[in-house]
Amino acid sequence: MPRTPAGSEGRRPTLADVAARAGVSTALVSIVMRGAKGASADTRERVQQAAKEIGYRPDARARLLRSSRSRLLGVQFGLQHPFHTDLVEGIYAAAEPAGYQVALSAVTAGRSERHAVETLLADRCEALILLGPQAPAAQLAELATQLPVVSVARRLRGTTAGVDVVRTADDEGARQAVEHLVAAGHRDIAHIDGGRAPGAADRRRGYRTAMSRHGLNRYIRIVPGGLTEDDGAAAARALLGGDPRPTAILVFNDRCATGVLDTFLRAGLAVPGEISVVGFDNSHLARLAHIDLTTVGQDIPRLARLAVERAIARLEGKPVAEKEIVITPHLIIRGTTAAAPV
Repeated sequence: MPRTPAGSEGRRPTLADVAARAGVSTALVSIVMRGAKGASADTRERVQQAAKEIGYRPDARARLLRSSRSRLLGVQFGLQHPFHTDLVEGIYAAAEPAGYQVALSAVTAGRSERHAVETLLADRCEALILLGPQAPAAQLAELATQLPVVSVARRLRGTTAGVDVVRTADDEGARQAVEHLVAAGHRDIAHIDGGRAPGAADRRRGYRTAMSRHGLNRYIRIVPGGLTEDDGAAAARALLGGDPRPTAILVFNDRCATGVLDTFLRAGLAVPGEISVVGFDNSHLARLAHIDLTTVGQDIPRLARLAVERAIARLEGKPVAEKEIVITPHLIIRGTTAAAPV
């Protein structure tokens, strides 16, 4: 019967514990765990069995930190953003097969971007992938003098020295949403915007341009919004109290749109029978059956993969053709949009 693992007493099993269990030296256990030459097949089997019995797991992070390279990609993300959560999943999927690990550092209401980045630097991350950073461009450029920096989902005006950008064509996404609504007979289309959030200015511009192109300037209405459900609820209440009420709304993001939908549901306003709603991101929220949100889909797996590839290319000295990669979004039509009410 296997003995009680060393870690069961509050201590993590070590190489020495494995060596004692297998009856070999610690140096020999190290050779086996590293997959290096110098141990027979029988010894390897005995050491691996001993490790399994006592619950030993190699500490990959410690091994990397002892080497000359950490092979860590630091990711700054917003804890409350479903879109960022989906991006993080894609970053893991792209980084690990390439031989890199991922260190996460969250931005919250009480934890600033600067704090999040400092934590990643302290972890010896070799490159940073910043999801929707809101720090001034000059601050990002200064950071890029220390290590490769990739900004995801934010346009940086001009050339911010040393910072690579991977983003969606936000203005094109807004244009697609307006085109869809106009084709369904809507004219009075409002936009709940994202304030100063990354991508918000481009989405506002895309909305204005598309409305003007269809001769709908007199219907242009931009309602202050934000990134959260509460922001969406507040904007929806403002629209409910206005006259006339729009027949369709393009919302800054999916999370904000869920607040809009909830407010309309509580007010007894039928979606899409009386008013159509379009979100932005195609986050996992939009795909939930009870939400079923028409939304502008960002290609999340591709954004994540390109961000990882760009960070690794910088680290490994590979040639980079362009500093900014812009991905075209695509509208995903679900159950929150329909023909304009008669």
